[in-house]
Amino acid sequence: MIQGIGLDVVELERIAHLDQRSNKFRERILSVTELQIYGTLSGHRKTEYLAGRFAAKEAFSKARGTGIGKECGFLDIEILSESNGRPVLYFKKDLVNGFVSITHTRTVAAAQVILVES
Repeated sequence: MIQGIGLDVVELERIAHLDQRSNKFRERILSVTELQIYGTLSGHRKTEYLAGRFAAKEAFSKARGTGIGKECGFLDIEILSESNGRPVLYFKKDLVNGFVSITHTRTVAAAQVILVES
């Protein structure tokens, strides 16, 4: 049974602007492992990755019903990819029972999260 659904859309230009100003934005959003992956990317792909993770983490917090805050911070959420590229959600290092989908266009990144009861 579905426990929660979250959706978020973010403009790539906005994320690129925040990321270019300093490292602080990405360090507030991405886990250590995600930052390592980000570091292997180049050019526009970095912006897509950061924006996609931002949108997915916002969508997850919405699906939980908490939003981003004390109970659920950006660094509490981690999205890693399986060998086939499928993104997988972790919350406070525990695998999340649910699904995440991340997509991009030239101008936006979007993510949807569906949480399933255990």
